[in-house]
Amino acid sequence: MSKPDALLVDDAGLVESGRSNQMPLTVVAGGAVITGRLAPEAVWRQRVSKVLADSARLSDFSAVFTAAARVEGPPTRLHFHVARILQGTVGIPETGGMYRVAIEEVSAWTMGDFSCSEH
Repeated sequence: MSKPDALLVDDAGLVESGRSNQMPLTVVAGGAVITGRLAPEAVWRQRVSKVLADSARLSDFSAVFTAAARVEGPPTRLHFHVARILQGTVGIPETGGMYRVAIEEVSAWTMGDFSCSEH
């Protein structure tokens, strides 16, 4: 999208205000379907930092995510947790991951997340 959807920006703003980290959302961005729950950026950064800190190979990158986020104006990114990229009936990763998506790249969206078939 050349101009971000104002309704999606407003929804992201409510999540950023700390009112919820349980908002289910599915988006299409860059041809990929991503489904999961939105979290405030600070919560998302904290979770990513912890995962990296617990990794022997990636722990050096943890500090990048502990830095305070720059907050100016409306949100420009969606921060997904417990999220999957849908590939047919399969969600990758199966356990859910953490994704950061530019709102301006979202071409379609819907409230709610999709469950994937178990094989």
